[in-house]
Amino acid sequence: MRSPVPRFRDVERQAGGLQPVQCLPPCHERQNNMWFIRDACGIVCAIITWFLVFFAEFVVLFVMLIPSKNLTYSLVNGTLFNSLAFLALASHFRAMCTDPGAVPKGNATKEYIESLQLKPGQVVYKCPKCCSIKPDRAHHCSVCKRCIRKMDHHCPWVNNCVGENNQKYFVLFTMYICLISLHALVMVVFHFLYCFEDDWTKCSSFSPPATVILLILLCFEGLLFLIFTSVMFGTQVHSICTDETGIEQLKKEERRWAKKTKWMNMKAVFGHPFSIAWFSPFSTPDHGKADPYQYVV
Repeated sequence: MRSPVPRFRDVERQAGGLQPVQCLPPCHERQNNMWFIRDACGIVCAIITWFLVFFAEFVVLFVMLIPSKNLTYSLVNGTLFNSLAFLALASHFRAMCTDPGAVPKGNATKEYIESLQLKPGQVVYKCPKCCSIKPDRAHHCSVCKRCIRKMDHHCPWVNNCVGENNQKYFVLFTMYICLISLHALVMVVFHFLYCFEDDWTKCSSFSPPATVILLILLCFEGLLFLIFTSVMFGTQVHSICTDETGIEQLKKEERRWAKKTKWMNMKAVFGHPFSIAWFSPFSTPDHGKADPYQYVV
C-alpha cells in the first residue's frame, strides 16, 4: 500500500494535478512599495469620496461657522468637525494604500509545495487564476487580480479589497464618516433655525438662495452617507465579532477555524491590547504571529 502524501486542489476542484510548468516563478515583491489598485472605477469613486468630504468642509466652514456671531460655537464645532474629517480621510488613505493581505503570485510550484513540508493527508488549495497557494479563508479578487487573506469584499469607494491587513482602517473610515455626517446634519438644523429667526442676509456670507441650496445639498449628502456608513460600520463590527467575513457569510462556507470570543476577535483586528491606538489610522495593529498559511486536514 502506498503511504498517504500531501495533496493539492484547485479552487474549482477540477480533476488533475498541479502543473508547475504553467506557473511562473514566485514573484518577490518589495515590501516597501505602496499598494495601489489601478482600477478606473475605484479611482473615480475614491476621488468622489474626497471631493464630497471637502465639499462638506466648505459648507460647514464658509456657510455656517465663519459667518456665525458666536465665536465659541464656531471654534468648538470647527475643531471637532475638522478633526473627524481629517481622521476619516487618513483612514480612507490607509485603507486604500495598505496591502489587504495579498498572497504572493506564482508560488504554486512543485518545489515550493515540497518546501512547505506538509504532513500526510493535508490539502493544499491552488488558485488557477493567479497560480498561487491559497491559505485557508483566502479568496480571489477579480479586481485586484490576487488572492486576499480573509477577504471581506472589494470596496470601490476605497479602491481596494477589505482584508486581513486593512479591515481596521476601513472600519475607522466608516465610523468617522458616519460621525461627521451626523455632526453636519445637526449643524444644518441649528443653522436653519438660526436663519429663520434672524435675517437670512446676516446668517451667511452667501446670498439667501445660494445658502439654502448649499445647506440642502449638505443635508442630502449627510443623510445619505450617515445611513450608508452606519450600516457598513454595523455589518463590519458584526463580521469581526462573529469572525466570519462577508464572502464566507454569502457563500455559507463551512467553519473550519477555531471559535474565539468576540473580544479576542476585536483585538485580532485592531491590535493587542486595547488602547487609544484602536481609533488611530496611523497605528498599525499587531496581528500576532499567526501562521499565514493554514491547510485543511
